[in-house]
Amino acid sequence: MRFVTKNEAVRKSFLEDLRKEGIKFELHERLGYEAFVGYLLEGTLEEISAQIDVIEGADREALREGFLSFRESLNHILEHIKVGERFETLIQEGPWVAELLDQLTRNGAIEYSDGVIKLREGVDVTKLHFEFKFPFNLVHSPESAEKIAKQFAFTDLAMEYEFEILELDIAKINTLGKIASRYFPEDYLLRVYFALIGRSILAGEILKSLGNEKVPEEELVKAFVRASPISIPTEKGTLVINYSPKAVEEVLRFLKRTGYVEIKAGKVKKLKDLV
Repeated sequence: MRFVTKNEAVRKSFLEDLRKEGIKFELHERLGYEAFVGYLLEGTLEEISAQIDVIEGADREALREGFLSFRESLNHILEHIKVGERFETLIQEGPWVAELLDQLTRNGAIEYSDGVIKLREGVDVTKLHFEFKFPFNLVHSPESAEKIAKQFAFTDLAMEYEFEILELDIAKINTLGKIASRYFPEDYLLRVYFALIGRSILAGEILKSLGNEKVPEEELVKAFVRASPISIPTEKGTLVINYSPKAVEEVLRFLKRTGYVEIKAGKVKKLKDLV
């Protein structure tokens, strides 16, 4: 169970918060990427809007909605940088910020000093030239669309930071949920959170079943598979934890790795309980 980000500011802040709360984790870094394949329209905001009105072979309605979102995002950034804003504060809002800042930079519209980005005095945004990019699946007739739009492909090689959570303590997992809510989308957070809760509960049940005896691993796995799924009533509803034989084996490996059990000669022995 893990959280993954390519945002360096998120990596730094999330790392500090996890350490502060004493949550067990490992940080893995590897080369990742972002990729986009599609088309772009170029010009002032007014010119791009006019191109969308006449383009053939593409979903105009979807393009209008996308361009409206583009303009709203641009206006949001402009409101921040009219008075000046720190780069690390802006970039935390998402990767789309870097794209818009890059376009403003190429227009010579912003200045950067001591980590603060500010819109240059006297800049008329309506006169700036932008690139509005949209995915290839919005085009159903490339020959027609390419009379106005240009093909565009982008690959960004960037470091990817994976926080593997090693926590089994449910109180700590609840704290983790509150921390992670500041950095990750709710749907992503909830999936990781309940996966961690499910693993913790399954691990606890495995340790309870072991008692003080050495139990053959194969028998232990079969017994838990027969008991699957585990259904737990809560104040707000029901939590159901489903798992496969491989999942039970993986939880056993995790318990061994974190010092809760010993596995030798195909038998499992409990070393300690969950605190």
